[in-house]
Amino acid sequence: SGFGRAVHYTLEQWPYLERYLWDGNLEISNNRAERSIKPFVIDRKNFLFANTPRGAKASAIVFSIIETAKENGLHPYKYLTYIFKNAP
Repeated sequence: SGFGRAVHYTLEQWPYLERYLWDGNLEISNNRAERSIKPFVIDRKNFLFANTPRGAKASAIVFSIIETAKENGLHPYKYLTYIFKNAP
């Protein structure tokens, strides 16, 4: 039954559901994760106008690096400069 599947799923996921109780630093909601991907969702339309698939992929990679830098409290321009200077 649908109810039985729901109970089974809940029991399988229980360790993950209670994990936030073990560590007070973990948030109950996923709002932070949702906020961090919002720029990707907003700019996804911009990648439609890339001249080539390779160009779109390159733009997405750089954008991902920039957003990851922001999420980790780094200055994106300085971080990209560091990466490009020190990349093998």
